[in-house]
Parts: sequence; C-alpha cells; structure tokens
Amino acid sequence: MKILVDDNAGFCWGVVQTIDKVEQILSEKSVQNCCVLGEIIHNPHEIKRLEKKKLVTIEHEDLAKVDPNTTTVIIRAHGEPPETYNILKKLKIPFVDATCPLVKKLQELVESYYKDGWQIVIYGKYEHAEVIGLRGVCRNECCVGKTLEELKSKIDFSKKTMLCSQTTMDTAGLLSIKKYIEEHLEIELASNFIFKNTICKFVTSREKKLREFAKNNEMIIFVAGHNSSNGKVLFRICQEANKNTIFIEDSTDIDLEEIKNFNNIGITGATSTPKWFLEKIKKELEMRLFEPQE
Repeated sequence: MKILVDDNAGFCWGVVQTIDKVEQILSEKSVQNCCVLGEIIHNPHEIKRLEKKKLVTIEHEDLAKVDPNTTTVIIRAHGEPPETYNILKKLKIPFVDATCPLVKKLQELVESYYKDGWQIVIYGKYEHAEVIGLRGVCRNECCVGKTLEELKSKIDFSKKTMLCSQTTMDTAGLLSIKKYIEEHLEIELASNFIFKNTICKFVTSREKKLREFAKNNEMIIFVAGHNSSNGKVLFRICQEANKNTIFIEDSTDIDLEEIKNFNNIGITGATSTPKWFLEKIKKELEMRLFEPQE
C-alpha cells in the first residue's frame, strides 16, 4: 500500500500571514500576554500548537476583563465588524489586525456599495465569522444565504443589487445565484446588477487540483476541523471526484478495516489544515498499518 500526501494541500497565504504574525508577537519579549479573538483558524491541532507557545483564545465578552497594560489582542484572519474595533479602542487594548487582505478588501467592497445605496447579497453562512464582519460594515442591512433556496425569499428584485461571496464558498453555488438574479431582476440588468466573484483564488485553484488528486488515488482521507467552512466545501469536491472519501479530524477517526484493502491512499485537507499535520497523519497511519503482528 502507498500513502501519499497532497503536494497542493496546506495553509492558504492568508492563513500563513496570520500565523506568521501570531508567531512574531509570541516571540516578542515586550508582550506579556497574547490573546486571539475567537479561534485563530478552524483547526484544533494548529490551535493546540500555538497554545503551547502561550497563545490564549478569548471571546468578545472577555474583552472587558483584559488588562490593556499587559495584553495584546489579535484579530484573526476572518476579520471583525467595526464594533469590535470600537470596543478595543474604547478599552485602550493594544491589538494587531491579522485580517486576511482578501477579506479586508471584501469588507471595503461591501461597505462602498452599501453606502452607495445598493442591495447587498452575500453567498455565505450567516453566523460564520467572516460574514459577521461583512454584516457589520453594512449594518446588517444585507441578504445572506448559504444556498440559492435561502436567498430567493430574501432578495428584493426591484432594487439595484450587488452580489458577492464569503471567500471560502464554492464557485458553482455562487454562479447559480448569479444566474437566478439575472433571470429575476425586475429592473434593467446592465446598470442595476453588479457581480463580484470574491471567492478566494487559492480555494478556486485548489478545486481543480483537488479533483485530480482525488481521481488519481483509490481512496482519499480528507483532514479538517469540523468547524472549517472551507473544509466542508473541499470535502464535497473530493467526494464528487472519488466516492471512497472519508472526513477525519484526527488519525484516531480512521477505521483500519475501512481502508486496508486499498492499494493507494491520498491524504489531503482544508486550507486551514497545516501540512505538518497531514504528514503526521501519514506517519501514524503507516505505523498502524505496517506494525508487526504478534
């Protein structure tokens, strides 16, 4: 049996930038306490690694308890609504903004069109951290849905409309919403409908490579945190390309009976799954499969 780790797997550049900022702050002697507002990324193993370096995860309700004289707060890659920045400034808490540049650009885009009077339609998950930030820049005056069916009843087709997407959603879903709006808008299309494909290009480019990787292996082990939105999207793509795909968060989730009859197995994961952890899964799996039998 051969076990292969996907060469194209690992962190997207936005997550890499965020992790680098965190590591830099944790290494600074002048910083006594380093906290991140919400999970730094949706991967429990990378969180655990950083916690060993003294990173502390806090929630918004904890900000009032933070000592501004000894603590630096990190805003994670998903971004935050304006209200969070206002609270941090009001409490005089030092903070580092590690929002993914792509997410920051999307926030600016939504805010600009909102201020110009456009109806904002967002393809995304209402309670996802990134979408909470997007909702914040347009005062929650937007239509949000993770499916076309969710959005159909929310959109006012008599208004000029701007459609965009949470950066980790799938292209096919976004294009189906675009098509539906174009077919149902009650006003002249050319000047009253703006479509912005704001899905991360790293995610989009991975979709094609992921399909190829899934097809080239008899079985796929997909590794991601259960809270990873991107993980759910990429896992579905793997399943479409290879029905012998399983989702795990850790190697202990793998049933050896389920995989022992395959000649080659591919290991891949979400853009929030670190490459080092995929290699660890491979090593642990090889030890379990190939250890001498007593």
